[in-house]
Amino acid sequence: MKPLVEMRRDLHQIPEVGFEEFKTQHYLLAAIEQVKQPYFEVETWRTGIILKIEGKNPTLKIGWRTDIDALAIAEETDLPFASKHEGYMHACGHDCHMTIALGLVADFAKEQPDETMIIYFQPAEESPGGAKPMLAYLKESRPELVPDYIFACHIAPEYPVGTVATRPGMLFANTSELFIDLKGQGGHAARPHLTKDMTVVAANLILQLQTIVSRNIDPLDSGVVTIGKMTSGVVQNIVAANARLEGTIRTMSAESMTLIKERITKLCKATEIAYDCEVTIDWGSGYYQVFNEEKSANALLRYASEVEGVTAYECDAAMTGEDFGFFLKELPGAMFWAGANTPYGLHDAKMSPDERLLPITTQFVAGFLRQFKGE
Repeated sequence: MKPLVEMRRDLHQIPEVGFEEFKTQHYLLAAIEQVKQPYFEVETWRTGIILKIEGKNPTLKIGWRTDIDALAIAEETDLPFASKHEGYMHACGHDCHMTIALGLVADFAKEQPDETMIIYFQPAEESPGGAKPMLAYLKESRPELVPDYIFACHIAPEYPVGTVATRPGMLFANTSELFIDLKGQGGHAARPHLTKDMTVVAANLILQLQTIVSRNIDPLDSGVVTIGKMTSGVVQNIVAANARLEGTIRTMSAESMTLIKERITKLCKATEIAYDCEVTIDWGSGYYQVFNEEKSANALLRYASEVEGVTAYECDAAMTGEDFGFFLKELPGAMFWAGANTPYGLHDAKMSPDERLLPITTQFVAGFLRQFKGE
């Protein structure tokens, strides 16, 4: 198997979006094959991979999950190993996540672990969501591949390399996509009284949506409703017959997510009546909160505090979304932030993690998984 940095750079050049990770899957399978042992059992699920590594004296099945998909973002890093797929980029660090997982494979190939390890190379984390259907497949068709505990990490640009940041309980928020389509009647810009202008309607709806968190959510709770994209009209002298709003919802409780969706639905119905138009809502993909089991999160923090070159940090919860939450909804385990030390945030076209995180995080995770006994 190649060195970690070289593999990360290879993967960085072939970003693919959810359930289209064909080159990525091929690369990962080839890397695993290079170090495959008699106690390895490899199978594919859609564009993902499930690798079972039988333990020498197993009492537990311990899972490690990595996401493998990329984003539809045009890269602006100017790196010599920048994306070769125009309009797509590993801007959320999944190339690093995969590299860490391959590092674990190599480590467990050199020395068989005591416990059984199952590594999940999961597609479609960004969209439309791969964790929920992968877990459903495992439970229904391959229950022997469902772990007793499961862990994962996500790179964190804001933390120094060597930081392991996590907390018991809520780590990442509940999330939902939001798409609202408005349909009215177009016409000549000089005769607006004969039209139903969806640019004006959409603009008013955006303002109304921004009252939900400030006036309907408990101030001691947290919520976000962001409209990141608005499109309407076709040319400057035609009143827009259609408009579309695209956004995201984030909450720290499932109850607040339900409330926000109820309020959006009511505001859209009221908009239909007030402006004599049609409004439809598509909730897109929704991810369950990442809620770390207390024992598992504390075990990560405790082990991190004992490892030289690693800094344990009990962090605050974040409004970030991650479909790993579906695993933790069903199974005990935890996720942590791995410091990546870059001034550019996740989903930024210039985001470039400090590659020193690769060996440090791989060694930390391998050591942690080898010694973890469920407490």
